[in-house]
Amino acid sequence: MAAEGWVFLYHGVSGTPESPGHPKRLHYSAGVIVLDKDDPWRMLYRSPEPILKAEREEEREGVVPNVVFPTGVDVRADLGTPRRVDVYYGMADYRIGAATLVVPEELPPVARANPPAGKV
Repeated sequence: MAAEGWVFLYHGVSGTPESPGHPKRLHYSAGVIVLDKDDPWRMLYRSPEPILKAEREEEREGVVPNVVFPTGVDVRADLGTPRRVDVYYGMADYRIGAATLVVPEELPPVARANPPAGKV
């Protein structure tokens, strides 16, 4: 989808440490990576911050609170917008949401992937 390569959404978890009187809280969010189109083992870009995180009440409250996770994508070339991607995602393991992602023509230069040597 991007001129440079393959665009992937992924989800991950972070947590707030447990402290006296406050249980550990987990937060699931989603980021985006772009892998080289000719060498998909090479990561070209990774979003420095989540592109989707639990912010709305429907994402923060439910069976499992503070959870968003992408489950499907739909490239909307049928609307004449080939760089628009509709992202369907789970919200707090209770509902399904939809968000729109517009893939830029070029990767932002400040957030290009720079993994340590030998790691992807």
